[in-house]
Amino acid sequence: MENITIKDIVKAAEGQLLCGDENKVIKEFSIDSRSGNEDSIFVPIIGERVDAHKFIDGALKINGATFTSEHDKPLTGFEDKPWIKVADTVEAMQKVGTFYRNRMNLPVVAVTGSVGKTTTREMISTALASQKRVFQTIGNQNSQIGVPLTLSHLTAEDEIAVLEIGMSERGQIEKLTNMIRPNIAVVTMIGVSHIAQLKTQENICLEKMDIVKGLPEDGIVFLNGDDKFLAPYRGKLSHRTFFYGLNKECDYRAEEVRVRDGQTLFHFYYKDGEAEKNMEVVLGTMGEHNVRNALVALGVAHQMGLDMEVAAKALSTFHGQRQQMHTLKSCTLIDDTYNASPDSMKASISVLSSMEGVKGRRIAALADMLELGEKERDYHYEVGKFIAGTQVDEVAAYGELSEEILKGIEDNNARIIVKHFETRGELQEYLLTYVHPDDVLLLKASNGMKLKEIAEAFLQNE
Repeated sequence: MENITIKDIVKAAEGQLLCGDENKVIKEFSIDSRSGNEDSIFVPIIGERVDAHKFIDGALKINGATFTSEHDKPLTGFEDKPWIKVADTVEAMQKVGTFYRNRMNLPVVAVTGSVGKTTTREMISTALASQKRVFQTIGNQNSQIGVPLTLSHLTAEDEIAVLEIGMSERGQIEKLTNMIRPNIAVVTMIGVSHIAQLKTQENICLEKMDIVKGLPEDGIVFLNGDDKFLAPYRGKLSHRTFFYGLNKECDYRAEEVRVRDGQTLFHFYYKDGEAEKNMEVVLGTMGEHNVRNALVALGVAHQMGLDMEVAAKALSTFHGQRQQMHTLKSCTLIDDTYNASPDSMKASISVLSSMEGVKGRRIAALADMLELGEKERDYHYEVGKFIAGTQVDEVAAYGELSEEILKGIEDNNARIIVKHFETRGELQEYLLTYVHPDDVLLLKASNGMKLKEIAEAFLQNE
């Protein structure tokens, strides 16, 4: 944060200064009592298991100030540092984040959706950064705690911010969009992530669409026109709305999509005034889902008045952080182990299946997709049925739910070899022994299944 004092924070957080210098400058939040500096304010969060208020004494040995919701006076020995009494420490941080964002006069692009938020945010940032100074969400800080942490790092030099917002229960998107006040809102797709909490995809859609509640009257909405839950919003929103996708009715659309030498090529069509324009776009990453990500990135660039040729060229070097491809001595490895849902699982399988020039086998090493609610077994079977229609040669899996993936394959395609393992260690040993240099190996599962450890084992063996 820039030019923010304790006095500003007290006012924004609707708190009470118990002691300390109100003119002290604060530059950032700290939510870890073991980190921070003299210019940061500690935010003791009350979690399900731990109340961080008990770490305030340690935190103030490092940090310059603290919030508290449990003290009426400072601890002995720390009276020289500002203590701000608030009703709720997380809400206080959010209020300060909102206050700081309101001080920053720059356009904000907000991205949400069940799948693809991070890659879409990164791709939009890449297109915009070709001509502007862009600030984007740090890591995966897209939550009720992460968003104000991200906002605190905005600077006066930033020209555009691209921020990712997520949710785990009803009402969270509205709170976050009101915090960041976006000028452009993007919804990537409606899947089944968090369906255990929200019960239906219709409810998930309603929650995601709450993103428009933070837009000004002249705000812009981008929706995935290929998504069956989002396409029906055509003509129903008060804000200017643009659809992107492969559908002919989309405002920003792709045709003639093809893969060549690890890149994805397509013709990009859009309207510039009354004239329809098109250009050839080359992506440095594979997958039809990434084509849609590129379409909205180019759409946002167009609506912000940027040079489209320059923005498109920037995407040719984009590779993303979540799906990484390694050419190893042992095989070609696609590491997509950060997380998984039915839609992202299918997208990754499609990438594996569509790869050209594979001399060996296309092997998918999979594990459970977590937090899918009552229909979790059905979703896993559905993924298996999808794999059965692809060019994948073998699926090796571990985890109780992944057995449903294998069943979906066996019921629909006897050609694909399937193997199930009781532990991740057994799966790892099999893959390290069995995979050959000409093979392509995909690793995909929810983060909690820790397939990343198998990816690291392959990299360490090089």
